[in-house]
Amino acid sequence: MTTHPVSPNTVLANALHRAEDVLTPRILAAPPERIVLVVGTQINGAPHIGTSLVQSLAFAMAARLRDRFGLPTEVLFSALDNAPYELATDPVTGHRYQRAYAQVLGEQALGDLVSALYQPLFTALSRRLGIPFRVETYTQQQAGEHFRRTWLRLLPRLDAARWWLAPSTGTPHLRIPCPHPGCGWAEKHAERTRVHLTDHEAAQVAAVCLHHGPYRAAITPDPTGGSYLDLATLYRNLVKELALSSPQGTLHVMVKGGDWVFGSHLVDEALQAVGLTHGQLPARLFCPQVVTHTGAKLSKSLIRESRAPLPAGTANWMLDTQDWPGTIAEYTERLLAMTDTLLSDPRHFFRSYSAAEIGRMMTAPATRSIPVP
Repeated sequence: MTTHPVSPNTVLANALHRAEDVLTPRILAAPPERIVLVVGTQINGAPHIGTSLVQSLAFAMAARLRDRFGLPTEVLFSALDNAPYELATDPVTGHRYQRAYAQVLGEQALGDLVSALYQPLFTALSRRLGIPFRVETYTQQQAGEHFRRTWLRLLPRLDAARWWLAPSTGTPHLRIPCPHPGCGWAEKHAERTRVHLTDHEAAQVAAVCLHHGPYRAAITPDPTGGSYLDLATLYRNLVKELALSSPQGTLHVMVKGGDWVFGSHLVDEALQAVGLTHGQLPARLFCPQVVTHTGAKLSKSLIRESRAPLPAGTANWMLDTQDWPGTIAEYTERLLAMTDTLLSDPRHFFRSYSAAEIGRMMTAPATRSIPVP
């Protein structure tokens, strides 16, 4: 048994010689001075194999782009510490509330979490491929003046994008955690959250806390004079990608799992609704998705909650990569051998893989893929 996958042809794969060719039109249309591959992950526990796969492919693709186009490349890891840590329901109104990791753990504990769960793999990938990387938490991102100014400039135009960001309700979820010491609860779906500009550099938010009732908060470009700005997934991506739309010589490539294909359509429509042209939309790279035998995305949460069975052929280390039976160096080499296979033919890259097939490729003797005739 070898690691060679057998992959069918597709319209996209048939149009490419190499997987990275999908980015060539963007690079040639406005030749950049450097390329940054942006990959984000919710910091809500130990990563599973799907997370490691996308991260390793970001580094491997950065190396291929560097070698092919002769441009400096870098990986930016967005550690999304605004993932829900705990949820609660108001018994009176039925509204859902959440506290995020950032509000519960604090900066030091979050830094330790990222260092323990992600830094070792990134460091190993960086050294192995010669690709530098940076880590930025969402807390750091939302505190940045450019991010906050981008959000403030977006507010007058948000009405044009709100149905793309929230097609069911038209209410993009803005969460400003309750400012009372030790609280940090915010209404999850923002039903009673209202925001309005007070001037071109400030906005005021009115919200309702689970424990403290109505409160007000200010958002300004300076985070020391304003509140924490928590945005739901599509809304956050809109602001982040707007902030990156003036690259000044840098091409940002959004690296995501295949499950993001459908969501990115909504983000792109929202970006165009607020004024970006098609040529200003961010470059995207959708990586292979790890799925179960039913075709559903491999979800450690559903498995641990006993809402889905552990797929056949799925080892424990695939749900918690800390359980890999070896060193981080060995894990890195196995990942890179697999990414080498996936990137060896577009047919292997632009598709999904069952958890069992990924497990087989990670544990079988490493050999390069042979393209299907």
